[in-house]
Amino acid sequence: MDINKLIELNSIAKESVKKYTKVRSLFNKLTNSTGKHFVGIVGPRGVGKTILLKQLANHYKDSFYISVDTIDDNLFETIKKLNETLKIKNFFLDEVHTYKNFDKELKMLYDVFETKNIKIFLTSSTALGMYKSKYDLSRRLLLKTLYPFSFMEYINFKYDKKIDYISSEDIYNKEIPVQYLQYSQYFYPYLKGDLMPFALQEPDVLPLLRNILETVINKDIPKIEPITVDETEILKKLVKFIALSDVDGINYTSISNNLKITKYKAEQYLSLLERAFIAYRIFPKGTNVLKEPKILMALPYRLLYKDFTECIGALREDFFISTFSALNKKVFYLKSTTGKKTADYILEDNEDIAIEIGGKSKGRSQFKGLSLNKKIILADSIDNNTKDKKPLFSIGFISQK
Repeated sequence: MDINKLIELNSIAKESVKKYTKVRSLFNKLTNSTGKHFVGIVGPRGVGKTILLKQLANHYKDSFYISVDTIDDNLFETIKKLNETLKIKNFFLDEVHTYKNFDKELKMLYDVFETKNIKIFLTSSTALGMYKSKYDLSRRLLLKTLYPFSFMEYINFKYDKKIDYISSEDIYNKEIPVQYLQYSQYFYPYLKGDLMPFALQEPDVLPLLRNILETVINKDIPKIEPITVDETEILKKLVKFIALSDVDGINYTSISNNLKITKYKAEQYLSLLERAFIAYRIFPKGTNVLKEPKILMALPYRLLYKDFTECIGALREDFFISTFSALNKKVFYLKSTTGKKTADYILEDNEDIAIEIGGKSKGRSQFKGLSLNKKIILADSIDNNTKDKKPLFSIGFISQK
């Protein structure tokens, strides 16, 4: 353990982020929070977890940043020594899932430090190890997810425009204020990949996104879940199959039939992709329906396989699901008792809301027969801004409580 080298790397890491004058909304939530002494920050690769962690390290006194892949011996002993010799009280551990047996080490640290005024922040590019651990880290960690930029964050970071949040109730019940409509010009660049923070420096995001996908499937998932090389190839085929298919045609059965795997395996692989922030499973709400989920993708992975104009309809639904997932809202897709599709989704908020998503010409025909009081069309257009038809991008301004 070379403490002097770690001290040097800590100083370099803290200095490297001083050029970033803006912080993500999660930064403010974490610095204002109280409670558990261990905070786990999970999120997709490339979403800015390392920058956030270094900014947090600069915010706290008596802090120390460690990129865990630089630790070549006992992580527990390293942190314990830093605490004893330098009186460090706030540790920031980056990419902990790269360390072998990290869950065991974290449990040991928790057992030693939980009664002391010691705080540990840690990041991971996969939620797999946090939620599935024989040491039950979920009980010891306050888990927070850092998502790609919300549409509102993107406009702030990219164009330095500060925008007031809109409450979800105002989105559902009122017209969108006119001043928000001007931001429609940024919506397609956002869908095309500008939601990824690294797009601020890299205008061509897709090659980087392809590398991220390869790393997640080839390295991150196998480190957490015991899968074979052949299974990683199946995961790649599964991602491609989802991206190339219509959103209404993807479920366990169609995946099983096309990839020649069991439905059990289809469910298992989709769970891995979901917890690795690549796919979403949206389950149906209704009676006497087949309880297989509808499968959507995290933005903008679909663009690795299809041109923007070919998959704009699917990208709209990906945006809808991604946005409300980040808001911790439950979304279900709708099927009638006979399996015939009605509106696209039901959103659970203060009341159940039927949501139909589509382009400029989308109408109310698919609300026919629904007994819900609230029915809203989210259309990819600013031409219709009424009580029950709103521009799709407007949900990107909803306050994240």
